Amino acid sequence: QVQLVESGGGLVQPGGSLRLSCVASRNIFGAYGGAWYRQAPGKQREFVARIFSGGSTAYTDSVKGRFTISRDNARNTMYLQMNTLKPEDTAVYYCSAKDVYDYWGQGTQVIVSS
Repeated sequence: QVQLVESGGGLVQPGGSLRLSCVASRNIFGAYGGAWYRQAPGKQREFVARIFSGGSTAYTDSVKGRFTISRDNARNTMYLQMNTLKPEDTAVYYCSAKDVYDYWGQGTQVIVSS
């Protein structure tokens, strides 16, 4: 079992940056990897970025070149660095991980607006 807690969301102007953090109750990201998803108002949850156990990463096309997923295994923490933010990035962002089970954080709100 593991608990995930996201933080770092907020209100930012277009073109700005935010770094989201996801702290796990034990070291799961190093062994199993993790992912970020987001859900905008009135839309379904969508995949954003994934880091695999070996360290490789994958991104949805709309964030490639702007977002970077990373982890600090010693701190049981996964990050999502978001640069050049756009209004369409506005959503609640969720971190996820899995072993034999699937785990989700509570979400952190990101609003990109002038």
